[in-house]
Amino acid sequence: MTGIIENRDAFLSKIAQQLGHTPKTELTRPTWQYQPQDRVLKGATKDELVKVLVEQCKNIQTEIVITNTANLPVDLQKVVENYGGQSVITWKDERFQSYDLSSLMTEQWPRESIQLYEWDSEQPEENIRQAEKANIGITISEITLAESGTAVLFSEKDKGRSVSFLPEKSIILIPKSTIVPRMTQAARFISEKVRNGEQIASCINFITGPSNSADIEMILIVGVHGPIKATYIVIEDQ
Repeated sequence: MTGIIENRDAFLSKIAQQLGHTPKTELTRPTWQYQPQDRVLKGATKDELVKVLVEQCKNIQTEIVITNTANLPVDLQKVVENYGGQSVITWKDERFQSYDLSSLMTEQWPRESIQLYEWDSEQPEENIRQAEKANIGITISEITLAESGTAVLFSEKDKGRSVSFLPEKSIILIPKSTIVPRMTQAARFISEKVRNGEQIASCINFITGPSNSADIEMILIVGVHGPIKATYIVIEDQ
C-alpha cells in the first residue's frame, strides 16, 4: 500500500510561521563554488582508471587480475585453484554464459571435484546453507570505483548478497566498462536509473576488498565478518 500524508502543507506552513519563515513551496538546488567531487580523476581514460584501481588494491589487501573475455576462463580457473577449489557459489546470472564460463563451471569443475551451487530464488534456506559452507563466492560488479577500489553489487532475486558475504573467499568479476572514478559517478548512475523509472535492486552493496575492521585500538584486522581473501578480475569488454 502507498502511504498518505494528511494535512502536510498546513502542518509545515504553521511551523514556518511560528519560526518567522516564509513557507517555501519549491526548493532550488544550490550551485556550490567548489565541487571537488567532479574534479578527482576528471577526464581519466578507462586505462588510467584501471591503473588507479590496481594501485588501490595494494592498499585494501586485494589481488587483481587483468584479462579479456578470451582468457577469462583460464584466469578464473587459476584464481579458484589458488583458493583451494572445493566449493563455489555463484549468482544465477546470464553474464556468466556471455563470458563463456559455462563449460568451466558445469563441466571442468565437476571433473576436478569442485562443487558448484547456483543461487536459486525458490530455495532461500538452501541458498544460505550453501553460501555458509562454500569456499568461494563469485559475483559481478555493476559499478567499480577506481579511487577506493570498491565493487558495487546489486542484490536481486537471483543475486543474493550472501554470495559475497558468507564464503571464505570472494572473487568479483569487474567489466572494464563499469569502472568510474569514484562514489560521485556511482551515485549519479543509480540516480539516473531511478529517474528513468528503472527497477533498482532492493539492496546495493559497496564492497572494498576482504572484510576488515579497525574498531579496536585502530588496529586493522582482515577477515572479521566475511571473506578473508578477495580477488578482482578486470575484464576487457570494450
